[in-house]
Amino acid sequence: MTIHRILCPTDFSETSDHALQQAAALARWYGARLTVLHVRLTVTPHPDMPEGGPVAPWLEADTEALRARTMAACQAIIAAGTAVDVAVLRGEPVQLVLDMADSLPADLIVMGTHGASGFRRLLLGSVTEKVLRRATCPVLTVPPRAQTTVAQPFKSVICGVDFSDCSTKAVKFAASVATQSGAALTLVHVLEWPWHEPPMPTMEGVPPEQARALVEYRRYLETSAASRLEGLGRAALPEGPTPAVQVRFGKSYAELLDAAGELHADLIVVGVRGRNAVDLGFFGSTTNHLVRSAMCPVLTVHA
Repeated sequence: MTIHRILCPTDFSETSDHALQQAAALARWYGARLTVLHVRLTVTPHPDMPEGGPVAPWLEADTEALRARTMAACQAIIAAGTAVDVAVLRGEPVQLVLDMADSLPADLIVMGTHGASGFRRLLLGSVTEKVLRRATCPVLTVPPRAQTTVAQPFKSVICGVDFSDCSTKAVKFAASVATQSGAALTLVHVLEWPWHEPPMPTMEGVPPEQARALVEYRRYLETSAASRLEGLGRAALPEGPTPAVQVRFGKSYAELLDAAGELHADLIVVGVRGRNAVDLGFFGSTTNHLVRSAMCPVLTVHA
């Protein structure tokens, strides 16, 4: 999998700067061209102001100032040899980000969230959340506490797998990123189960034979999932190191976050099925939890 174009919206916040540095690191690894976009909400002139009046020169000067500020934020990236384009647009941010991604076309959008508390509070109306829902290309969300290592973007990558088409695509993307950055890759499948590890809890009224069958079935699910993960890993990295695999039990987002913490992951990759009502419910229950709570960037890959 290749990345030729990366789009990174910026609002000049500290979080956006983290995202921009992450986007630049990826652009260097892939030899990609980086487009940095700043969107200013359209200013509505006073109704009595004639068309082409004093507001027009002010808008033009403001746009040039914003372009200069955006370019200044990219100077170190350009000096490091990354090809950078700068764009300043006026209008509705979400639509302009999506339109720009389609017109480039972008292979990846990199965006910052705006802090744990702020993102939780503004999630349903935030630019990042809406782009996540509607983008047709993968989106990398970068929390403000994520630390970018310029020389090596990622050292440990985990990919959540539910064996859907979109998660298979996510595995390929995760394998590509891991290969480019020299990172260790771990594939994680989560099975919902009433308990995590043996010994199983006492279940009054369940005959011993059925209880043993339940434990055996759990082991069957675990073994089957591990085998499927290994197959996906070999297919995604036929010539590279075989990814590690984990089968965990519990809520998907909680187990992925726990796995990320245990493995000191600096990237979580997940697939998002689509945009109908059921898929948006899945998005809300899994991806949103990850994006809100992860201590590292989260890459969402659409089917």
